[in-house]
Amino acid sequence: MEFLTALWLPILLSAVAIFVISSLIHMVFGYHAGDYAKLPNEDEVLGAMRDKGVAPGEYVFPRCESMKDMGSEEMIAKMNLGPNGWLTVMPPGPWAVGKSLGQWFIYCVIIGALVAYLMHFMIPAGADFQTVMRGTSTAAFLAYAGATPSDSIWKAQGWSTTLKFLFDGLLYSLATGAIFAAMWPGASPV
Repeated sequence: MEFLTALWLPILLSAVAIFVISSLIHMVFGYHAGDYAKLPNEDEVLGAMRDKGVAPGEYVFPRCESMKDMGSEEMIAKMNLGPNGWLTVMPPGPWAVGKSLGQWFIYCVIIGALVAYLMHFMIPAGADFQTVMRGTSTAAFLAYAGATPSDSIWKAQGWSTTLKFLFDGLLYSLATGAIFAAMWPGASPV
């Protein structure tokens, strides 16, 4: 736990920086506003889902019961007919934005702590700014953006949306790297 003693401040400051950057991205710049489309006949679709008792959870449609079913004529016909997709249903009621923002901040702290843990063993005290920046920003990029392409690969999320999330991850990782590099133990001032 020595890394926490030495790096607690950059861990917290990087989480605050990411929180601010992500807030600016979503509330000021708004380039994610068009990432998801509205359902045609939304009221009818939502009414039908309520009537059918669709509970909160994650769904795939059409759903195969086994890999063997995926190749059946019936399933192939369903897939060819469409629509096919993934669906996340949240509980009814207003979105708990405060709870999500709190979880996001905790997640950012955890990523900062993991970056600190990893780099504590890889970068010596007193290392130069560029070395710390390179290591910490790379580790942070893997954490913030590394899994993003899987949604395009497996869930058909548009690559344009994925590229935006990768760009967000790049911004987060550069901020994380700069903060850690500026505050690395034993480092001389920039």
